[in-house]
Amino acid sequence: MRVAFLGSDAIALPALEFLRGTAGVEFAGVISQPDRPAGRGRRLQANPVAAWARAQGVPLLQPDRPGDAEIAWLRAERVELALVMAYGRLLPAALLEAPARGVWNLHASLLPAYRGASPVEAALVSGEAETGLCLMQVVPALDAGPVADAIKVVIPPGDTGLALRERLAQAAGPLLARNLEALARGTVRVEPQDEAGASYTRKLTKADAGLDFGAPAVELERRVRALQPWPGTVVEHAGVTLKIALAVALPAETSGAAPGTVLRADADGLEIATGAGALRLLELQRPGGRMLPAAEFLRGWPVTPGERLEGRAMRPLVSPRPFPAAKKRPVSG
Repeated sequence: MRVAFLGSDAIALPALEFLRGTAGVEFAGVISQPDRPAGRGRRLQANPVAAWARAQGVPLLQPDRPGDAEIAWLRAERVELALVMAYGRLLPAALLEAPARGVWNLHASLLPAYRGASPVEAALVSGEAETGLCLMQVVPALDAGPVADAIKVVIPPGDTGLALRERLAQAAGPLLARNLEALARGTVRVEPQDEAGASYTRKLTKADAGLDFGAPAVELERRVRALQPWPGTVVEHAGVTLKIALAVALPAETSGAAPGTVLRADADGLEIATGAGALRLLELQRPGGRMLPAAEFLRGWPVTPGERLEGRAMRPLVSPRPFPAAKKRPVSG
């Protein structure tokens, strides 16, 4: 079976490795996003999937957005099945008709929950105890296609976005293993999604790094964990932006202190009043420095109880309806 793979993010690498090691699967090629400037030198760098394709000698296409040329390529290469995982681009409806066995997406949630661009982060921010990886058929609607199969993944306490993404990535191999033959034969059975239970996520930006201390501490802890490693979370102290890598919610009595007020600053961490409880910051980084445990950070950056840390408004990550950017777009990849 000739297979094309569309992906850009590192979460897709285990799926690629599984396909590469599977007898009877022949890579027609990989479609991925273009190389982008990155790092201090702003040199062009390939994303993880594009780098993998080059290292393996797999044909690589990197259009800014897939269109007629990629559809013609799929047909010319006699691609029978296209698999998508974290591609990050919307697919034209005509592309869905090019592979004989269709286009199938590995989506990192238990659909219909958390359709869209940031399902991993949304599950953590929402306090879910589990999430999963779904194999779904791509249709002309945002992550709304029928589901063939799913694997559940537990979210342990204290989990970060990075750790959860890795476990979801490792679920791709087993999920494909038990469905690949049916996909090849065109006999896979699917179930329609329950639209009543649908929720939507959006693409994250650097603006999502802020923390609003008016929110409950438990919500802020989830957000810190969810947004690691990117876009991370930040607060302002004395006009300087500080990065936060680790925090824990406390049911502490704040004695009526205004949200953002520093309650303690010692070897145990930097304790901040919130809308409910307190948030203890455990790892911080100042501009030009490195991420440090709070005790070490405070030796070089003194913070006094009674001072205020300034937060930022937090935009919701989840909605019961598609976010505006997704409303007019027909298909998600």
